[in-house]
Amino acid sequence: MIKKKPTLEKLSPSFGSSILVKQHGKDADKNNAFWHFHPELELVYVNKGQGKTHIGNHLSYFNNSQLILIGANLPHNGFSDRLTASGKETIVQFKSNFLGVDFLDVPEMSNIVSLFDRAKKGIRFKVDTKKKIGIKIEKLLEYDGLKRVLKFLEILNHLATTDDYTLLNADGIALETNPQDSNKINIIYKYVNTNFQDHIPLDAIANEVSMTVPSFCRYFKKTTGKTFTQLVNEYRVVHATKLLSEESKMSIADVCYECGFNNFSHFNKVFNDITGKSASNYRKEIKLIIQ
Repeated sequence: MIKKKPTLEKLSPSFGSSILVKQHGKDADKNNAFWHFHPELELVYVNKGQGKTHIGNHLSYFNNSQLILIGANLPHNGFSDRLTASGKETIVQFKSNFLGVDFLDVPEMSNIVSLFDRAKKGIRFKVDTKKKIGIKIEKLLEYDGLKRVLKFLEILNHLATTDDYTLLNADGIALETNPQDSNKINIIYKYVNTNFQDHIPLDAIANEVSMTVPSFCRYFKKTTGKTFTQLVNEYRVVHATKLLSEESKMSIADVCYECGFNNFSHFNKVFNDITGKSASNYRKEIKLIIQ
C-alpha cells in the first residue's frame, strides 16, 4: 500500500561533500516516484527523455529535455517517464547554506540568493541555458571536493544571472508541506495518475483518503488551491499534449476520448483554458518546437 511511503525525503551527501550529485539512465525504476519534499533545493537536468513536470501547482508534459530548479520544501513528483537509449537524468541536491549561513550574506552572493528565492515557485530554464549548462551539470560527477563546489558555483552564477527561464508556479500556491498533508496528496495524485482516463466519482477518491465528500472537497481546495475536477482535467490535458507531441496519426477527436473526455467541445474548451491554445494549434506548434 502506498500509504506507508515516506513523504519527507532524507538526503545524505557522500562523506566530505556538501552537495549530492546523482545520475541514472534508462533502466531507472520510475515506479518509486512519489509526491515528496525536502529542505534541499534540487536542480534536475534530463538530456533526452519524456515525462511529466509536476511541481507544486504546476503540471505539464515535456518531450526531449529539460532543466529545472526546485526550491526548498516545494513538493514535487518524479519527472521522466521514459529516457531514450542515450538518455540521462542528472540531479543535484543541496541546501541553500551549503557553504555556511554567513556565506549567503556576502555581497557577491546576492544574485544567487535571489535565484534561491525564485526557485520557491519552480524554475524551468529555456533552450539556450539548457544547452549551455546541462553538460556542465553532467560533468559535476567527474569532480569531487573543492573542485566540484567551484564548478557548481559557476553553474549557479550562470542560472542566477540569466533571464532565459520561466517560473512554473508563478500564479499558483505551494502545497502545505507537513508530512500528513503530503501523504494524503500523494495518495490522491497516484490514484488520479492511474485512473484519469476513466470517470472518477468524488466518493471513490474521498474514500481513498478516508474522508467524506464535503470534507474532501474542502480539504483539497484548501491544500492545492484548485478543485478536484480541475486536477483531473489537468492530468487529461497533459496526457493529450503527450499524445499530440508524438509521431502518431491519432486524430484530435481520438485524443479527446483517449484522455478521458466524453465530449469533444468540452475537451476543446478545457484544453484551450489550460494551455492557452487549441489542440490543433498545439499540434502544429509542437512540431516546430521539438529539437
